[in-house]
Amino acid sequence: MATAGVQTFRSRAHSAWAFTLVELLLIVAMVALVGSVGGGMYMGSYEKVLVEKAARQCFLTAKYARIMAIERGRPYELVLDTEAKGFAVTTTQWNAETATGETVIVKDYYCKPVELEGDVEFESVKIAAVSEPSTSDEAAQQKIVFRPDGSAESALIQVGDGQTHYTVAVLASTGRASLHFGTADGVNIAVVDLDQE
Repeated sequence: MATAGVQTFRSRAHSAWAFTLVELLLIVAMVALVGSVGGGMYMGSYEKVLVEKAARQCFLTAKYARIMAIERGRPYELVLDTEAKGFAVTTTQWNAETATGETVIVKDYYCKPVELEGDVEFESVKIAAVSEPSTSDEAAQQKIVFRPDGSAESALIQVGDGQTHYTVAVLASTGRASLHFGTADGVNIAVVDLDQE
């Protein structure tokens, strides 16, 4: 009889530590719920990162165009293609074979054409162009010209996905670019502080 009592005690202790099917299903449902909430938060964060990445690339490309224009002593252009959702730096190089200047897209270690990813797009582009407005075949392309003297065309470029916005501002007198979180409405480029870096 002593053995029967021990077996009964063991089976009760063993069943007290076991999970029922309902408990297992409840745990699986809770893990799925937490995973879906976390996944939604991840997607929102990922979209914000895409907007910030595009704005930072545009900002760094504008800085590169300014530096190259000063170093090489010829104009460089930041070309924004709103239809294709991308941008690139172009310049004019002399072709000895044809004895003419040719516009080329700059592709090197520091600069290459960029395509905006996901839902990111140019939400607003305002360029105070000194030169003639572009022709109808270039209506989707807008250019910011950086000159060898360090100046450029004043510009506000708002990049976003409808919820997150960044603005790249280019000052005309110095050609310097700056990156701002938010819409272009809150960015003032009329006042220039020449001592600011």
